[in-house]
Amino acid sequence: MPKVLIGDKLSPAAVEIFHARGIETVTKTGLNTEELIAEIPEYDGLVVRSACKPNADVMAAATNLKVIGRAGIGVDNIDIKAATAKGVVVMNTPFGNAITTAEHAIALMFAAARQIPAANAETQEGKWPKSGYMGTEVSYKTLGLIGCGNIGSRVAERAIGLKMKVAAYDPFLTEERAVELGVEKVELDELLKRADIITLHVPLTDQTKNVLSRENLQKTKEGLILVNCARGGLVDEEAVKDLLESGHIKAAAFDVFAVEPAKENVLFGTKNFIATPHLGAATTEAQENVALQVAEQMADYLLSGAVTNALNMPSITAEEAPRIKPFATLAEKLGSFAGQISDFGYDEVVIEYEGEVADLNRKPLTAALLAGLLRASRGDVNMVSAPAILADSGVKLTETKTEDSPVYDSLIRIKVKTKATQNAPEGGWRTLAGTIIAGQPRIVEVKGMALEGDFAPTVLYVNNLDKPGFIGALGQMLGEAGINIATFHLGRTEAGGEAIALVGIDAVPPADFIEKLDALPQVRYAKVLTF
Repeated sequence: MPKVLIGDKLSPAAVEIFHARGIETVTKTGLNTEELIAEIPEYDGLVVRSACKPNADVMAAATNLKVIGRAGIGVDNIDIKAATAKGVVVMNTPFGNAITTAEHAIALMFAAARQIPAANAETQEGKWPKSGYMGTEVSYKTLGLIGCGNIGSRVAERAIGLKMKVAAYDPFLTEERAVELGVEKVELDELLKRADIITLHVPLTDQTKNVLSRENLQKTKEGLILVNCARGGLVDEEAVKDLLESGHIKAAAFDVFAVEPAKENVLFGTKNFIATPHLGAATTEAQENVALQVAEQMADYLLSGAVTNALNMPSITAEEAPRIKPFATLAEKLGSFAGQISDFGYDEVVIEYEGEVADLNRKPLTAALLAGLLRASRGDVNMVSAPAILADSGVKLTETKTEDSPVYDSLIRIKVKTKATQNAPEGGWRTLAGTIIAGQPRIVEVKGMALEGDFAPTVLYVNNLDKPGFIGALGQMLGEAGINIATFHLGRTEAGGEAIALVGIDAVPPADFIEKLDALPQVRYAKVLTF
């Protein structure tokens, strides 16, 4: 039975989802790093909101952890790089609180435009300051969106309903999607120049950090209203304070801050500034939605391998998982084969999908193949960590697909270009292909030679010249070593040419066996492979 640690407060209905799916849960909130390190080794899953912080040290101790689920959008509290290296899937719930956060941004926009909090405070003090608050209409003003994704697009829909013009800066927004939303796609400088109101809806990354720097804020229109319900660190808070005091920014409303919890902040007390304590997702509906969603996602992954809303692994739906699983097994074994025979490393990897498999979700298949390939030289690598490891290594990866396969319904082929050596100054290509036959992975091509063999637990792979006497000599050597032959598969280019032997054997040969085999005049290369 999988076991999940709930590290932050979670809805009882979400906990019940785990139990109904047969997953044990333990709730321990408020754990510090040392306590989490001590606790985490026995768990398969970890649920967090924003308080629990699984950092690199926690990941190092997480010997059984398979998935971290964030009930919400932001994952600043999770060390995704360390999780990826450990092979832990990190999921969030990007849709559960999108409406709530969009509504909060609109609410702050209105509050800033009419300075409602300050007017409320003075009214309740008995001052009746009617002449002291001249507001701004938002209708027919230009709203500048920095980020037009899941939340930003919902803000756009509501702003358009308020008769606002919407200009959006988002490198990932297509022209077609902009037309569909009714927004104008612009570059950042254009947005800064034209927007009457700016609201941010992007994650905090190296690319977005300080996107509204002092320099960029100074490019904005006089009388700007600024709203941030996304992440602290996107805006230069010192610059906002200065521009509020000078009057360049008319009003600002922030729900998030560079340092949280924000018990102190340079903006606090500044006239025309409104603050809320990270309430963007704080509605009953949103908290329930994200909790239920993360429980379903984590249960699906732990029980069936379905991956939804993962930040470091391709998504696999529950419907896709059964179809993908046998091909993922094949891909992993092909990668393992290629890795084990690439003794001097490799500079390039080409993966070809032919036939029906080309129409499947290929990203998890590629991840599985790369995991098998890299495991041969790097040890503990899996589908989560493999793509990142390959990218970091600088190895070129190319992926192609072809709708038809000449012989089989589906075929996966891997080509690995090995590094140059003294004997092969240009390097060389290792080429393998496989398919699924009767539900089982089979190797059907090695170095362009057709053959059909299984992936036995221990396989003796021999590249030899097709000369009389080789098979007899090989059989005699195995017999003398006390090694039983389970399966024997042969392929060759032509009579007397290059040949391949894949021999399934019942035990690993002694240490000097390959050396003796290499000494045979027909043998070009020999290796014991394990699957």
